[in-house]
Amino acid sequence: MKKGDIVYSKSGRDEGRYFVVVEVVDETFVRIADGDLRRIRNAKLKNVRHLRATGDRLERIAEKLELGAQVFDTELYSALKLYDKNAK
Repeated sequence: MKKGDIVYSKSGRDEGRYFVVVEVVDETFVRIADGDLRRIRNAKLKNVRHLRATGDRLERIAEKLELGAQVFDTELYSALKLYDKNAK
């Protein structure tokens, strides 16, 4: 998993929701956010075993994360809402 990847939570209180990987901590853990319940500055540390990679990526947000530019919660929220709507 890389920054900007869209993932689906398979377990936990956030089960059934889509998130974006905002930080890769190591090969076992990543930090995820959705811009709504889980904001970027309070990104959730999650074990990758509890996530399912969708194979999709938010390129513009991934570029911003790589460059260290500010990513707004509204950007994540809007992109994931649109993604979730199209995924159903």
